[in-house]
Amino acid sequence: MAPLQNNSPSSATNTQPTTDKPIVVGLYGVPGCGKSFLLDQLKTKLGQENFTFYEGSGVISSLVPGGLDAFRKMGGGEKEIWRERAIDKIGHDSSLSGRVAVLAGHYLFWDEKDESGELVWTDRDAATFTHILYLDIPANVIALRRQNDPERHRPSVSEGHLCRWQETERAQLRLLCLQHGILFSVVAPSEVSFIVSDFQQRSEAFNLSCAGAELDDVIREMINPAAMIVMDGDRTLIAEDTGTIFWKLASTDRMLVDAKNKEAVTCPLKALFSSPKFGYSYAAFHQTALLYGAVPTEAFDGICEQVASMVTIHPEFVTTMKKAEKRGIGLVVITCGLRMVWEKALRNAGLSGSVKVIGGGRIGDLVVTDLVKGALVHRLRHEYHIYTCVFGDSVLDLPMLKGAHQAIVVVGEGHNRSRSMETALRDAIDNEGLRARQVLLPSTAMTPRLDAVRLPVVDIVEDAFVNAIGGDQVFHATDRNAAKLLMSPMRDSEVNGPALRQAHHSVGWYLATEFLSELLGLEEYAITHVQGHQTTGHRIRYVNNTSIVALMRGGEPMALGVNEALSSAMFIHARLPADLKKHHIEGQKTVILVDSVVNNGKTVVEFVQHIRNLHPTIRIVVVAGVVQAKSLAKPEGMIAQILDKDVNFGVVALRLSDNKFTGKGTTDTGNRLFNTTHID
Repeated sequence: MAPLQNNSPSSATNTQPTTDKPIVVGLYGVPGCGKSFLLDQLKTKLGQENFTFYEGSGVISSLVPGGLDAFRKMGGGEKEIWRERAIDKIGHDSSLSGRVAVLAGHYLFWDEKDESGELVWTDRDAATFTHILYLDIPANVIALRRQNDPERHRPSVSEGHLCRWQETERAQLRLLCLQHGILFSVVAPSEVSFIVSDFQQRSEAFNLSCAGAELDDVIREMINPAAMIVMDGDRTLIAEDTGTIFWKLASTDRMLVDAKNKEAVTCPLKALFSSPKFGYSYAAFHQTALLYGAVPTEAFDGICEQVASMVTIHPEFVTTMKKAEKRGIGLVVITCGLRMVWEKALRNAGLSGSVKVIGGGRIGDLVVTDLVKGALVHRLRHEYHIYTCVFGDSVLDLPMLKGAHQAIVVVGEGHNRSRSMETALRDAIDNEGLRARQVLLPSTAMTPRLDAVRLPVVDIVEDAFVNAIGGDQVFHATDRNAAKLLMSPMRDSEVNGPALRQAHHSVGWYLATEFLSELLGLEEYAITHVQGHQTTGHRIRYVNNTSIVALMRGGEPMALGVNEALSSAMFIHARLPADLKKHHIEGQKTVILVDSVVNNGKTVVEFVQHIRNLHPTIRIVVVAGVVQAKSLAKPEGMIAQILDKDVNFGVVALRLSDNKFTGKGTTDTGNRLFNTTHID
């Protein structure tokens, strides 16, 4: 398969992969914690092909006339100017070289006799650093190192003061990083090499490529899936958010509370994702990996197990997934949350053997964002040509919902719903061509999102729901008794002229009521009941904003039947695509192209291309009596290619046919309809 790229039209609302400022990593910790020693180790271990290493004092010394001696004699304002010049130089050099800069620096100088320390952090630091790693070294170890350092004389300080110094630096740096969009973590020196390597390698583009590789592995484990159900995790498969539960458990874990990074334990995710500098960006999800990575492995695994035991997958989903598995439909959870939690939760539900998980984790693991979700669904649909049904609940799921063949919005109880989803979902439906349905879970969730007309409610437990997955937006009655009855007069050589036109008319009405109602949905309107009171009627969704196009001349009788079912729709005759004008499309929601027979699909393709030039997202449905199966065969079929590329395109037919015969003279449908068989 080709490398995963973000080339899906549905991903236009995503945070795109960025080529931001160069990576500049700050190594911080109180003087004597071992930053310089660690920097020398990193030079040896990481090499200098992709990295450059700096001592902050060394850079200042190289810039200031007279070196450090002259710098130390300066006033505070002048020192700040040179510190800013030093960090600017590091950022500039890294930008030119393309290498990651790793800088050992200082945040505070703090004499124990003083009430507060001297801040040496500048605004330029905040603008330049992309990552800050704070070294987690016990205060007693630092005190001993300071005392026994043969190369540098430092004033003696108590362990208590070192603890206060460290806590102050960590708390202030954590807040500054949150405010300026800088990734931050408290780490052991032994972890720094691995983490810095991950910073260098895991660009957003590289991460996207890794996501594609994980999806490829998932597909290889499945045996020619007939279709794929893609599901979000939190507040989709379950009512709760597993991340919130994780951090609540972590905040009560004694080992974590007693740890030096205890400030990060009490649920940090809300502050992170609500930060204007982070939001739901790639950097924000990379930061969550650092947060989870700060939890000791043993504690992390135990908390994941606890979280999984505390949540219950909606029974409706369990039933649906088991039915889908029996039909050969692939099942995958793509979550921004922790992969380990979801693997354990699915195991607890008895689904671990059938449902794969692509999810986030700790530093070094995949980072899942809305962009990744959308790109993976795009890959399933356009690279693997797999029919996709997507379930999601939030704005982060919209890219994959918009890119799916079927989009199902999971709507929970009011207090558990994503508030930002309401506006975004309405915009996607009204302005971006999203066609979606909703399922209310759990059963106590009674109020739909938006309304049940714009976002129809579906029962995912019904057999019909699972049976319809894999339909590629193609609806047909080939094996139904109704099709056999309706098709008979159309195939009877003795039926021509008005009788044949009436047969086509009946087929048009049947296809509209039976299948267009399913494909386009219904809307409610007020009617007067025969008993005199007002009640609710139903009609095809957006019927007043629908254009029925009769492809002349053979499509007219069937189009009139469709028009009988959609009586208030606009009716248009068209021999050529150019006969469709902008005013026929403007302000409309749906265009229905009607023809008696679709052979190789060339005419349909030409009309669709013309309509897309007039309106890029309007819903297009082809209605026909007979469609040649070859035109729908993947990947060569002309209509199949449109189905793969165009979310807002569908086909309704009375019958699919393997017969490649093209009529002429007495066998041409158009001639038979209008008694012109003697002319051809």
